[in-house]
Amino acid sequence: MIDNIVLGGGIAGVAAAYQAKQRGKHAVVYEARERPGGLLDNFTVQSERGEFRFDTAVHLSFAEEREVREVFDRSPYNTHEPEAVNWDRDLWLRHPVQNNMHPLPTQEKVELIAGLAEAPQGEIRNYRDWLVQQYGEPIAARWPMVYTEKYWTLPAEQLGTDWIGQRVRRADLREVLTGAFTEDTPNAFYAREMRYPKEGGYRAFMEPMVKEVEIVPGHRAVEVDAPSRTVRFANGQTVQYRNMVSSLPLPVLIGLMPNAPDAVRADAETLFATVVDLISIGFNRPQVSPTLWFYIYDREILAARGYAPSWKAESNAPPGCSSLQFEIYSSVKQPQTHSVEALKANTVEGLRRMGLAVEQDLLFVHHMRLPYGNVVFDLGMEARRDRVRAWVESQGIQVAGRFGEWAYLWSNQSMMSGLRAGEAAFG
Repeated sequence: MIDNIVLGGGIAGVAAAYQAKQRGKHAVVYEARERPGGLLDNFTVQSERGEFRFDTAVHLSFAEEREVREVFDRSPYNTHEPEAVNWDRDLWLRHPVQNNMHPLPTQEKVELIAGLAEAPQGEIRNYRDWLVQQYGEPIAARWPMVYTEKYWTLPAEQLGTDWIGQRVRRADLREVLTGAFTEDTPNAFYAREMRYPKEGGYRAFMEPMVKEVEIVPGHRAVEVDAPSRTVRFANGQTVQYRNMVSSLPLPVLIGLMPNAPDAVRADAETLFATVVDLISIGFNRPQVSPTLWFYIYDREILAARGYAPSWKAESNAPPGCSSLQFEIYSSVKQPQTHSVEALKANTVEGLRRMGLAVEQDLLFVHHMRLPYGNVVFDLGMEARRDRVRAWVESQGIQVAGRFGEWAYLWSNQSMMSGLRAGEAAFG
């Protein structure tokens, strides 16, 4: 019998065990892979010029929580200004795009701004309604609706709005007019600075917690019997526990629980997340990227956004080289139909279209598929998720993290989620 266990060794699961230790308790983290990290982990690619490091998806920290900074700030870090750009047809426009329309032809700007001035107001039933009322139809259709389909894999009318928070810049007519007349516009990003470890990739930020907790790798749960407080693993081992935190994806957890009611299973089966095809590229020359990261509104380019690991930290690429990583999204609602080679070729062609690089600049093109990227907030998801989560918690299991809570959480928010779950479960 183990008093306290955690399923999943991402930042939320590790934080839950770390919280137990802070309170004089001991919790054991069981991780399916050979090392912890989850979405904060990274990988390396060897090239003729040396080793490149890539994170598993984009990561930059703008955490303000005291508890998070106390851990993250133990790792030396670089500080970056949150400056991004957008690829729109054949132009690079600063971010947010509606505030930086100065390079566009006059008539296009007139129509876009007129649409904002005439934006309808009324009931907001879905994300499309929200976008049209925020930006007007022309701006909404040209930029955020395109990105929505590439990033969320659903049209805006099929998404809810509870996830938005600070993540989408609201339109301000004065800001839009200023950016139409001049290129000298202020940075309107929601964070003052972005932080990234100088060495070891983004995972280095959680390493202080990893070093202080017990993590058992190579243990993938295949059954969670809540009534008997028993977990069975794929390697044949079984553990009994008194208290549990799970950071496993919520629908996966339900699939492991034999006593889950049919209604809970039915709700869980409707929950889905995006799948991410990561295309990671090493270049034989420095500074290929125009900015730290960028968004892509061109529908012919499959990737929704790109970012520069070598910009985040020099240690991520060999001297004289640089790197980019692109995210291509799919889901059960919009399955990936392209082969890996086609995804790579499309991304390389996208580099050419955007004027960033040609094939002779490339050292390698690497592909990795992440089965879980972002929780999708299709209409009514929150009510279904909350019923599932309530039942799990009624079984004495606390959930934590982006996929455990089934919420849109950044890394700092996931860590806070783990700390809260650890406090609730392990007291």
